[in-house]
Amino acid sequence: MTTNMINAADAGTWRLGDLAVNRLGFGAMRLPQTGGALVPDAVPRDRGQAVAVLRRAVELGVNHIDTAAFYFSPLRSANELINSALSPYPDGLVIATKVGPARDASGRWAEHAMTPEALRAQVEENLRQLGRDHLDLVNLRILGSHDRFAERFGALAEMRRAGLIRHLGLSNVRPHHVAEAQAIAPVVCVQNPYGIGAFPEQEEVRGLCERQGIAFVPFYSLAGTRREGGRSGGDDEPAVGAVARELGASPAQIRLAWTLHQGPHVLAIPGTGDLAHLEQNVAAAAIRLPGEALAALDALHRRTA
Repeated sequence: MTTNMINAADAGTWRLGDLAVNRLGFGAMRLPQTGGALVPDAVPRDRGQAVAVLRRAVELGVNHIDTAAFYFSPLRSANELINSALSPYPDGLVIATKVGPARDASGRWAEHAMTPEALRAQVEENLRQLGRDHLDLVNLRILGSHDRFAERFGALAEMRRAGLIRHLGLSNVRPHHVAEAQAIAPVVCVQNPYGIGAFPEQEEVRGLCERQGIAFVPFYSLAGTRREGGRSGGDDEPAVGAVARELGASPAQIRLAWTLHQGPHVLAIPGTGDLAHLEQNVAAAAIRLPGEALAALDALHRRTA
């Protein structure tokens, strides 16, 4: 498949509230530096390279970009790179961000980042960095203590009513959080760790989202079984490698394709700072797994979960 033929739309579309997006999107965590914005002592990404990746992603039909104000390195900010590369933003581009965790200028995780006042400050910082007057989608990311969840989500719901946020979602949550949030305001997506070998509780969340028409947006779907690192050069699962060889694809593409096969409500947001990897990820949108291949991957998923 040549790169001028690939398009994120090949995976189909889903609606985040009233916003239609292609199911194959882009995660911005890896833009500020190699290894990801949250990896200490990583090498800062070349600015021109990061900008080129973002612009190429949009050229390839990506219209759903996931970011956060806490995605930054000593030299680069994912939000600032998005603003510089894509503003004025094209029609139909949906930028989703996360609030909850926060880092100080040195990169250390800040305390007391989950108060309503702190969440308001994070929303305003995302607005400033992205150059927007409202945010398309804000996900409340749960990290550490889950106390006062309703108060935190309620603070975001108030900002939604004030026009600063269009839609709300959740990240790193359990089923009871979804129910608790929906009693306060509509939830259009849930971002949780998911991929081949994901823990059974993540299947529960995926199924819950399917029944309720909520987008399920996995992160770490390329990292391999239970790993939170990035893409590796190979793949340590023979079943994945066998399917990849059969279809003439890479193991990473097979993992993405399997994820997208888990339901029309399942979106993917693979991240990279490399143009070649970007094009490979987007090409996965067109991969259709034959029945035998899908059965083999499903069996691996159940065995490693």
